[in-house]
Amino acid sequence: MSAVTVTGLNIRFGDVTRVNDVTMSVEPGEILAIVGESGAGKSLLVSALLGLAPHAATVSVSELSIGGVDMADASEHRWREVRGVQVGLVSQDALSSLDPLRRIGAEIVEPLHIHRIGNRHDQSRRVLGALDEVAMPEPAERVRQYPHELSGGLRQRALIASALVADPPLLIADEPTTALDATVQRHILTLLRSLADGGRAVIFVSHDLSAVAHIADRIMVMRSGSVVEEGIARDLLVSPQHPYTRELIEASTFAIAAGGVEPGDVMLTATDISVNFGARAAVQDVSFVLRAGTTLGIAGESGSGKSTVANVLMGSLTPNRGTVTLLDHRWNPGSESARRERRGLIQLVAQNSRASLNPRWSVRRVLAEALRVAGSRADDDAISRLLADVDLPADVAARRPRQLSGGQAQRVAIARALAMNPRILVLDEPLSALDVSVQARILDLLRRLQRERGLSMIFISHDLRVVAGLAHEVLIMKDGAVVEQGDTVAIFSNPEHAFTRELLAAATLTPRTP
Repeated sequence: MSAVTVTGLNIRFGDVTRVNDVTMSVEPGEILAIVGESGAGKSLLVSALLGLAPHAATVSVSELSIGGVDMADASEHRWREVRGVQVGLVSQDALSSLDPLRRIGAEIVEPLHIHRIGNRHDQSRRVLGALDEVAMPEPAERVRQYPHELSGGLRQRALIASALVADPPLLIADEPTTALDATVQRHILTLLRSLADGGRAVIFVSHDLSAVAHIADRIMVMRSGSVVEEGIARDLLVSPQHPYTRELIEASTFAIAAGGVEPGDVMLTATDISVNFGARAAVQDVSFVLRAGTTLGIAGESGSGKSTVANVLMGSLTPNRGTVTLLDHRWNPGSESARRERRGLIQLVAQNSRASLNPRWSVRRVLAEALRVAGSRADDDAISRLLADVDLPADVAARRPRQLSGGQAQRVAIARALAMNPRILVLDEPLSALDVSVQARILDLLRRLQRERGLSMIFISHDLRVVAGLAHEVLIMKDGAVVEQGDTVAIFSNPEHAFTRELLAAATLTPRTP
């Protein structure tokens, strides 16, 4: 008997169909991955499988059964009986999903209270058993802790334990690894695979084909609410039939795209940069040279010191030791007044581009301000040229940040940086919130701008796949220190450090072997 069977599912908002005629099933012990970009309808489909579709939605389905129980016309009362017991949900952001005022144990035990499963002793045993099942270290201690006291990976394990505590045969994991570092992501994927191998059915929703490839038995590809392709994971990844699937795979494939380049003059030199926050060493003895027309990739996980290095390079943080030289002038340490006349030479493109734009200002005003600061004309022609430089139409100038897609907002942030006529761009996780095809287009844009303008770039990311697509040299950081450094092709072809190999494994699109 299938863990879940769906036939002819449609979800509409007024006259707009958001999920169109979806048919699917998942067997016990199987992982079905649902992949697609933002707006494909993945999370909306999941909401219908939980009886949680938005009130404004009209849901119609020919068949919907969970564990053999007909749920096509189920009441809300019936859904409450099923949720948590027959199907468990693991959502994307564990920090926002877990109540910050409740201890982990109280959070995990809640489904048992709701469904009145067991006495107090049985419930405590089940909570510890669920934590043990998700390989939570020191579970007896974790139940007394609050979410903010756990790392991102441990919070995600706690969330999975909460979904498993009532022993549902079906687990839905909606983008559970998106916000996690590569090595933590790998541990969570291994955990989900082990749960399926233990007999549970798992629906794994993701936009990341690299993650999907590691664990999925079957893959269902969605685009604009419809299923465009479905099949055995290995077959689909090796020989995709639909053009959209091929586009996703191409955008997700690890490839070293930055060819050899004749390095120019030295633009920036960092020498023995060290930063301490109290007694903790955040960055230790980081040194590198950036030359004209080249890109240096700085890769590592959260907390490795990447963004701290970026802050030092921008002059917003003074190192405890070491120096940064910009075009043969001492840059940091140094006074802000001394830096001001050269501030336009080095510009930052931040991770959350929409948040970096004034929400009350139009794109025109954002770019006009940057042009005026640079001492340039801020007329409509200049703004249109900036937008054209980043492949945006002129009418985008009238929009506000909330009216932009993620990719458009990132392009506007790049255009604002270009308005200052910089020689160096520092890009701090500029692609992490974007779909893979949008990432590929932004990488193409950055490569073109580098060719046309002779820009030097420092590209910071936790994802070696995107670093490989742009960087000529790479610097791998772990716990504030550089563990490997050199030519991108040489390091990625033959990594010497175990941590580099682990990051590479997480970034590689390799179908699992059944």
